[in-house]
Amino acid sequence: MAEKKPRKIFVIDTSVLLHDHNSILNFEDNDVAIPITVLEELDNFKVGNDTKNFEARECIRIIDRLANEHTLQEWIPVGNESGGRLKIILNDRDRKGTNAEDVFDKRSNDHKILNSAMQIQDEEKEAKVCLVSKDINLRLKAKALNMPAEDYRTGKVNETRYLYSGRSVVENVDSEVIRKLYNSGSSRKITSLGDDRRNNHFYILKNCTSSALGFFNETKKTIERVDRVYAYGIKPKNAEQAFALHAIMNPDVSLVTISGVAGTGKTLLALAGSLEQKNRFDQIILARPIVPLSNKDIGFLPGDAEEKVNPYMQPLWDNLNYIKSQFGENEKKYRAIEEMKSQGRIQISPLAYIRGRSLSNVIFIVDEAQNLTPHEVKTIITRAGENCKIILTGDVRQIDTPYLDEQSNGMSYVIDKLKGKDLFCHITLEKGERSELANLANEHL
Repeated sequence: MAEKKPRKIFVIDTSVLLHDHNSILNFEDNDVAIPITVLEELDNFKVGNDTKNFEARECIRIIDRLANEHTLQEWIPVGNESGGRLKIILNDRDRKGTNAEDVFDKRSNDHKILNSAMQIQDEEKEAKVCLVSKDINLRLKAKALNMPAEDYRTGKVNETRYLYSGRSVVENVDSEVIRKLYNSGSSRKITSLGDDRRNNHFYILKNCTSSALGFFNETKKTIERVDRVYAYGIKPKNAEQAFALHAIMNPDVSLVTISGVAGTGKTLLALAGSLEQKNRFDQIILARPIVPLSNKDIGFLPGDAEEKVNPYMQPLWDNLNYIKSQFGENEKKYRAIEEMKSQGRIQISPLAYIRGRSLSNVIFIVDEAQNLTPHEVKTIITRAGENCKIILTGDVRQIDTPYLDEQSNGMSYVIDKLKGKDLFCHITLEKGERSELANLANEHL
């Protein structure tokens, strides 16, 4: 007879609910307990237009819907078809035992949440209680008090070391295949790619005397030659950049992710490839999340909304100005960029302004996408209307948002979940092309 599994109770804190408002429903047949302090914090976050404010409001609505005619001091079903239950933990000031506020010598909401977790641990002796938080410091404090604690795992990829790169090298390819790629532009001998063929994947095909760059599409059953073509005066400097530009300009691909360290050309290629396709789309929108290194709110800066966000948008203007510098002031492409800017066909915007829009006939470039949560990225992609292309660029190893990491950010999530899908293409850029100094810093600092 199989031994019955011990009941599990997960105590979740505010950072988890602000990361994913559906998190209450994602613990399968286990029980979820929410400290009353977390409800107070959600109440403080509910007003505003940021994503965290939206998440707070949605979470409050979910809890209200689940409560219905129940009282939340008892275990109530969450309706996730797995038998999970929910309860609110009230503060018990008369509880005996370890008190986090005494241990850490400070009254704070984090310490109230720790006390709530220990309180339910005392009450539910037969259950395994675990605190779930996106806040690494709170998890460490919990473990210091002998309370099991872990990160919220839904939306996390298993291991970023093995994150899909979008490209492979195939050795000892039949020279006839490479010759056909050069002469005809494509080859149907897909067996030359080996058994591990991937849809919308790039290949460097090599034999002893020659090599070629190829792109494989499962639907067309062909290997297509990838050339190093100019896009608005910008030419790829290596195979990876050629792959990225091919993905950006491929009309059969609607969602492109480009990852890589600083100086690999992610944003420059995205912008140059978009300008090259300006006749296929009505508008190019560039956006980035506002996450300053000091974590200061944009309200600290003087001026109106546009003046406040301009410093954060400057890297996008820098790339646009670099592309303009490839041409003289009287050249057609230089004037075309100026006209697009004056007509609003090139628009640089904070990401917060995108919510609620429907993006049709638009190329939408999201820079620094590694600073977004999986839910935020999903919100962006679901804005796509007819003839919309979305390009996400970023470095998953350079994250400025406090509660995200290499495995839980939205960009890693998209790459992991969508690899091999028809409308999606990804490429990782590894070779820095900004300068030798930038490469030195990436490699040794």
